[in-house]
Amino acid sequence: MLDLYYWPTPNGCKVTILLHELGVAYNLIPLDIGAGDQFKPDFAKISPNRRMPAIVDHEPAGGGPPLALFESGAILMYLAEKHGRYWPADVRTRYEVTQWLMWQMGGLGPMCGQAHHFRQYVNTPVPYTTDRYTNEVNRLYGVLDAHLVDKEFIGEEYSIADMACWPWVKPYKGQGQDLDKFGNLKRWFLALNQRAGVREGWNVGREWIRGGPVVTEASKAVLFGQTAVRG
Repeated sequence: MLDLYYWPTPNGCKVTILLHELGVAYNLIPLDIGAGDQFKPDFAKISPNRRMPAIVDHEPAGGGPPLALFESGAILMYLAEKHGRYWPADVRTRYEVTQWLMWQMGGLGPMCGQAHHFRQYVNTPVPYTTDRYTNEVNRLYGVLDAHLVDKEFIGEEYSIADMACWPWVKPYKGQGQDLDKFGNLKRWFLALNQRAGVREGWNVGREWIRGGPVVTEASKAVLFGQTAVRG
């Protein structure tokens, strides 16, 4: 059995989308990030970065004791490799997918996250920072739009790269973006939206936030006020 420590954010949804596409059963463990569950000592043993998602695979590939993993990109690669789907075996096509997964991890996700932060969570907006991140998300949307000009998926076939990028495009309005200006990206986004696994994965845990925002005024200090843990 697989334990999934999760809250319904784009990074969390990457993993639930893959699990639902694979049809793999898992034990869902809510990790209320607004309440600070991610800072509990037992979870820190699984995720030293004290962030979700994280998994513990009690039947890991290759056998042996349970395997704990944190970082959504690493989890996607592990699960795709273990189950032999959505991450190509051929070196050339595998690394085409991998480079776009890294692009999402290092660019699209962090920049979308910053755009959300400064557009929605700052009580006194700072135009420079709002524009900085909104414009960078726009640039990244343009990169993916150009890549998809003659492609159905990010790689040669549907893969973990698509699953990683889609949840970060899903809240495009909150990032100040207009999908109508990115025709190829919009076509890709809507096509993935029709996949049952994508919809099911995105909806996991939505009832926990009752349709409201993941971040509230009460949770800001927990989410954005942390410094190094010492001792």
